[in-house]
Amino acid sequence: MMKLAFHDISKSYGSNLALQHFSATMEPGIYALLGPNGSGKSTLMNILTDNLRADMGHITFEASGIEAQDVKKLGVRFRERIGYMPQYPGMYPTFTVEQFLWYVAALKDVGAKLKRAERRKYVWGEISKLLDAVELSDVAHKRIGTLSGGMKQRLALAQAILGDPDILILDEPTAGLDPKQRIAIRNYISQIALDKIVIFATHVVSDIEFIARRVIMLKKGVIIHNAAPQELIAEMAGKVWRVCVPEEEVSAFQQRFRVTSINRDEENPKNVLLRIVSDVSPDEGAVNVAPTLEDHYLYTYETTRNGAELLL
Repeated sequence: MMKLAFHDISKSYGSNLALQHFSATMEPGIYALLGPNGSGKSTLMNILTDNLRADMGHITFEASGIEAQDVKKLGVRFRERIGYMPQYPGMYPTFTVEQFLWYVAALKDVGAKLKRAERRKYVWGEISKLLDAVELSDVAHKRIGTLSGGMKQRLALAQAILGDPDILILDEPTAGLDPKQRIAIRNYISQIALDKIVIFATHVVSDIEFIARRVIMLKKGVIIHNAAPQELIAEMAGKVWRVCVPEEEVSAFQQRFRVTSINRDEENPKNVLLRIVSDVSPDEGAVNVAPTLEDHYLYTYETTRNGAELLL
């Protein structure tokens, strides 16, 4: 059984504590990292990829043929098992999409054990499958500099998956994608995660609500929740409300409660429907509705009028 374990990881930048005693164990499946900017998500991923050195703690990895060892001792044997998609990937603008993936395949030594002719055939097969999966086959011969932001995002995902890594680290993988592409990529990630450890950092809570094995919520470098999505959603039972109010009363409700959505009442256009997260009923006419993982996120992280984040 493959297992990745973080043991008491801490990291600071001067007086800023980016990670505080982070401990978690991961097996094949998707692990979502949620939290506002500055919560420690990127720091954790950079430590795992050996781009940063932790101040304390260590990470161990075990898999078929590898007993549990510190990843620093494993060195390249561990790093070659990682696929990494950073939030702001750097790609050569004059390369075509296909050329870039051939280049990444060479860096990763994909198919190294095969003879030259067999290796070329194998690598091309892997590249072709990835281009189809991320819907880039029709732009395979276009230069990266001419691609849209969404296309570049999908290419960044493809290069991370190339070589079939055991651990896939994805930093905002659906940023810049339209709704159709987001669903397709989300489903593809869910499919390949059956035999991989996928660390999925995102601000789009709906992307991981139905595919994550565990959700790890961070606040200023501290784990505040580490649970299955269904457990977190269940905690919100009785705390999510729908209330119908006249349009002129919306501002007053926004001042008193966390209003998460505002929609026009189709039956009575003079009224609006508010979705509110609250421990108590916001109005005598309010009714409970089924909660979502996003409701839990909004319940956990609160933003004041001046933008300062608070933890409830």
